[in-house]
Amino acid sequence: MGPGAAVTPAGALRTSADKDTGVAVLTLDRPERHNAVDLATAAELGAAWRKFRYDDSVRAIVVTGAGDKAFCTGIDRAAHVPQPHSPYSIDDPLRTIGPKANDLWKPVIAAVNGMACGGAFYLLGEAEFLVADEHATFFDPHTTYGMVSAFETVYMAQRMPFGEAARMALMGTAERISARRAYETGLVSEVTPPGGAVAAAVRAAATIASYPTEAVQGTVRALWSAKEAARAQALAHAPHLIALGNLPPERQAELFGARRGRGFRTR
Repeated sequence: MGPGAAVTPAGALRTSADKDTGVAVLTLDRPERHNAVDLATAAELGAAWRKFRYDDSVRAIVVTGAGDKAFCTGIDRAAHVPQPHSPYSIDDPLRTIGPKANDLWKPVIAAVNGMACGGAFYLLGEAEFLVADEHATFFDPHTTYGMVSAFETVYMAQRMPFGEAARMALMGTAERISARRAYETGLVSEVTPPGGAVAAAVRAAATIASYPTEAVQGTVRALWSAKEAARAQALAHAPHLIALGNLPPERQAELFGARRGRGFRTR
């Protein structure tokens, strides 16, 4: 960020905003947990996006994760999320962690460093485009642990060729998609040397932020309107599929424990 930048720590998030360029960087700051999202972090993310809606000095946002190990690994396994008893409804704290879920239509660029998996796709799925370090990897562990990949798969199926999204969801932890493969399939728009994703994303965001904001936000809305109906309908089915298809939490925990330390393949 430039000389006009101001940094605001907020629990599990760090926000820096450069008033000169109009670019804010929102950083998930839980590197010791691979930037996994607990309930408090989920609430902070929603609040941050809503705050950006009213800050006219911020015209583009970069979202990233602290450290070089992970962008985000989804829901924190230590988080306890009480669930209603009805099979027709679930409480998913990640559903409102993305910018579009909070009615923010300023452009968002994701800078992916390290692992991005599972619930990270709620954030990636609502960014305009992705920039990734060359060591970044993408995977979806749900099926391995007896969970339905519903919301995550909906988001990725709109960003990747259907077969690639299906393979990632169904292969679980056995396979990770490299940054290069993600670029080849269109999930990622730029691959950078290690440590370069945030800077590249900020450069792109600064260019976009320099344009008339009404035109930029109108273009964002036009882009999303092209697929919004299909996305909304697919997401409406997701809670029921999860309620019907997930194994009981204790069985999921057994599978999770049994998989620790096993290898995977990157392509």
